Amino acid sequence: MAETATERADAPGRRRLTFVGAVRQVWEHVLFYGLLFLFGLMSLAWSLTAALIGPLLPRRIAGPLGRLAIKTGFRLYLGTLRACGVLRTDLSALDGLKGDSGLLICPNHPSILDAVLLISRLPDVVCIAKAKIYDNLFLGGGARMAGYIRNDAPNSLVKMAAQEVRAGHHLLIFPEGTRTERAPVNALKGGFALIAKTAGAPVQTVFIDSNTNFLGKGWPLFRKPDFPLVYTVRLGRRFDPVTDVRGLVAELEHHYRSEL
Repeated sequence: MAETATERADAPGRRRLTFVGAVRQVWEHVLFYGLLFLFGLMSLAWSLTAALIGPLLPRRIAGPLGRLAIKTGFRLYLGTLRACGVLRTDLSALDGLKGDSGLLICPNHPSILDAVLLISRLPDVVCIAKAKIYDNLFLGGGARMAGYIRNDAPNSLVKMAAQEVRAGHHLLIFPEGTRTERAPVNALKGGFALIAKTAGAPVQTVFIDSNTNFLGKGWPLFRKPDFPLVYTVRLGRRFDPVTDVRGLVAELEHHYRSEL
């Protein structure tokens, strides 16, 4: 069929759009892998530094200094992502926790980025960290200096976590135990409730909403998502200290499912 005059006139415009789209795709891939490299470089630099200076400092200095360094590094990195136009966030709800102390902060866990987002905004927060993070070249030195708690020794974990909470620190723990596998939330583990009971501390729920599954369960690290990534954090219900561990787990899970 013969090409119409209108189609011939529109052809240069379509070619320009195709070219612009191809250039954009190439740029976004370069940017994505460059930003991943930057995160790895920043993490490695601090991990090695912390591994050297952490053992030389008194615990009362090393812990707060290590947590401040991680918070600052995460804030700088997220600021870089925003400046590059690949990230939009609203974390302002977390500012409402700054005047509180001795809380368990329990978010849902859709992505690896969750901890980065929350730690960047929370004051002097202690985390429950997986053992493989402790043993990781890129993250282990910083986690040890910050006084993050390994998750592979349940008895000492509960005792150490409760001590941190009673000392007035926020404790960041993901009740699902791993990233969400089946929306809206996995069945919750009971560790957070046992810590809350032992410490006599309230539990603050936090909800992370996003437009993407980037770095969720099953998402390969080097698979580029669509930009921009959008994350919003909102506060949920705060649960008073309880003695009924199973009851708290069931009540919290119901709250998650009703809110997400």
